[in-house]
Amino acid sequence: MQIELPAPLKQDANAAAALQELLGGKYGEMSTLGNYMFQSFNFRSKSKLRPFYSLVAAITAEELGHVELVSNGVAMLANGPDTGGGDTGDGGDISGAPFENMKDVRLAGAFFSNGGGAMPVNSNAQSWNADMVTTTGNVVVDLLHNFHLECGARLHKLRVYETLTDPTGREVCGYLLVRGSVHAHAYALALKKITGVELEKFLPTPNIPLDKIPECQKYLAEGSHRRLYTFSPDDYGEMAGIWGNGEVALPNDPPGELEIVDGMPEGGKIHQLTGVPSAFTPDYAPEEMFEIAEKLYKKSR
Repeated sequence: MQIELPAPLKQDANAAAALQELLGGKYGEMSTLGNYMFQSFNFRSKSKLRPFYSLVAAITAEELGHVELVSNGVAMLANGPDTGGGDTGDGGDISGAPFENMKDVRLAGAFFSNGGGAMPVNSNAQSWNADMVTTTGNVVVDLLHNFHLECGARLHKLRVYETLTDPTGREVCGYLLVRGSVHAHAYALALKKITGVELEKFLPTPNIPLDKIPECQKYLAEGSHRRLYTFSPDDYGEMAGIWGNGEVALPNDPPGELEIVDGMPEGGKIHQLTGVPSAFTPDYAPEEMFEIAEKLYKKSR
């Protein structure tokens, strides 16, 4: 993943539901991914407008990582902290309604259908859909839509952040607030290059500086607010004409020039969810499956 998430302090299905808004909501990561991906597929005159195409395409790759990040955060909050030994043995006697409380949580279906896993839905279980994708073929209209989408996503994340206390969800929000600010800034600069309008003066929108959010501080300190990644060793470097070229960080952020980084963030490990045999994840008697998997793994070495 793009960052490593801290383990949750407790199981919190309602916090997981809140974080779902950042995945399948109107301004969630499925929307940013879907918009930029199809805009990049449909982009007219790619070779002649290479810096603008490269910008949209590179941010598309990052958004896929954001979908992964939020999904892991949702699953971790729904699963709770590692308890030790959760994978061993069978699920015990399930006749005593061991998950009685789950029927009262906001997204009971996330447990009933998904075992607490993430899905492309919002915090009310409404499905994300293609109606949330805008790809007009007009580069200015698409970039302006993307600027709006990133500013809306910032508002989205701030509101979700205000509902969470667990470090897992807050870390997701803190990182995405920094990276979303980068993307809004990038689209503003792209529009400035085309139209001459200094759209970056709209930022930050909404007007809450990142220095007021504790979970943003380490990402600001390492310069994440000044970086765009190519997610490729050979492609998309042309966006340096937009993000770079003497441009600097936003006034409320730590100072410095904007830079393009070849490749991708260093990233972190994916948290391994502890199984819950009584919920049939991965199954009621997982030790049998583990034994089979171990044999298969040894044969593959």
